[in-house]
Amino acid sequence: MKRRTKIVATLGPRSDDLKILDKMIEAGMDVARLNFSHDPYEKHKERAETVRNRARAHGRQVGVVVDLQGPKIRVDAFENGSIELYDGDTFILDANHDPSLGNTERVGIAYKELPNDVQRGDTLLLNDGRIVLWVDEVNGAEIRCRVTVGGELSNRKGINKQGGGLSAPALTDKDKADIISAAKLDADYLAVSFVRNAEDVHEARRLFREAGGKGGIIAKVERAEAMDVLDEIIEASDAIMVARGDLGVEIGDEALPPVQKMMIAKARTMNRVVITATQMMESMIESPIPTRAEVFDVANAVLDGTDAVMLSAETAVGKYPDKVIAAMDRICRGVEEQRAVTKSDHRIDTKFSDTDEAIAMASMYTANHLGVKAIAALTESGSTTLWMSRISSGIPIYAMTRHVDTRRKVTLYRGVYPVSFETTTEDHAQVNKDAIDELVRRGAVRDGDLVIITKGDLMGEHGGTNAMKIVEVGNMPDPEDKAGIE
Repeated sequence: MKRRTKIVATLGPRSDDLKILDKMIEAGMDVARLNFSHDPYEKHKERAETVRNRARAHGRQVGVVVDLQGPKIRVDAFENGSIELYDGDTFILDANHDPSLGNTERVGIAYKELPNDVQRGDTLLLNDGRIVLWVDEVNGAEIRCRVTVGGELSNRKGINKQGGGLSAPALTDKDKADIISAAKLDADYLAVSFVRNAEDVHEARRLFREAGGKGGIIAKVERAEAMDVLDEIIEASDAIMVARGDLGVEIGDEALPPVQKMMIAKARTMNRVVITATQMMESMIESPIPTRAEVFDVANAVLDGTDAVMLSAETAVGKYPDKVIAAMDRICRGVEEQRAVTKSDHRIDTKFSDTDEAIAMASMYTANHLGVKAIAALTESGSTTLWMSRISSGIPIYAMTRHVDTRRKVTLYRGVYPVSFETTTEDHAQVNKDAIDELVRRGAVRDGDLVIITKGDLMGEHGGTNAMKIVEVGNMPDPEDKAGIE
């Protein structure tokens, strides 16, 4: 059985070893993430080219996501690398302090506008919420705090404001320069960090297009205030990421599980892709096997209907990058065998505004009730397969297209598999036969299997899917018999 949930793996120093990278591809990596918070552009360009070349050598297609750093809301450095804070201590976050001379009394901050965004009574969370500061007073560039939960604080740890409300823009000057770099390396997706509203997404898309970028935009939902305009953010995006690290800190750990489920359901209802990320297999940075809690975490995301699950440090710097992908693959496959994952009532009571969407929905309904083995979607842009992938099903959807950009884009769609396919004829019966022959050649179907084919009357045009045909492999009309067309 093909795994339907896609695996996004972050590239880094560990995956620079070609033997390791090959093992990661063999283990099931579908999409490679380039984290622009680290390393120069030249290194990311090298990694993008290498992973695409190695994937091609394995007969695979791997998409590439460029993940922008976003605003650096964090403390500066300490004179001795770290300090220990104790409950009840006073501690100052000082926008004017020397960035390398932090001590037990005060530390500099990278985000100089922070004093303007907080007031007495606010709670600041440092190092992913491990340290909690209560704001006692704001005096010019100084934020005077009292430690309510202490611990070790080291260089450049993040700062969050409980409940959100920081005014830092989603796109920094570095991000705007990195967008141009992302376009140069032909990124299939651009992930925007700390999105506040739909306008942040629109601005990123505009800059990406102006730079020549053709990929989709992923909105990383990690700010509390983003929850108030979530529908608008999803509508503006091609995909969203449930970025559970900062989001969990800002809204509270107890609120995160239901919010994750709501975001996955909402994205699927709105025909957008959704990625679940952050600490999914964290223990496997050091361990060759996951914890049971991590197994359940990945499994629950799959049950909720996420398109993809993401690995960060586990594959970028971890000891077992190929093993963590293999473990995630195994968990996803096991969950996908459950009936709850293969049945759907998505859009069953709503009307469709586009013919190609109606064809996609009709195809999935028919496939789920007729015992169809596979769906062959002849597509230009991949839109039809996106709509199909919103329906829970165990039936593989093959995006058959001549466009490499489309093949890379669908690597993120749940249950959709890219197939290089180009036909030299406009004869529909011959195209049908060619498509089935390609699936037979790949071992996806065999004689006697039922296959649904979707395509447009005017092949080669975007948004033109208007036909669905059910065929039996090995018992198709002769292309010379014109009565055999739709």
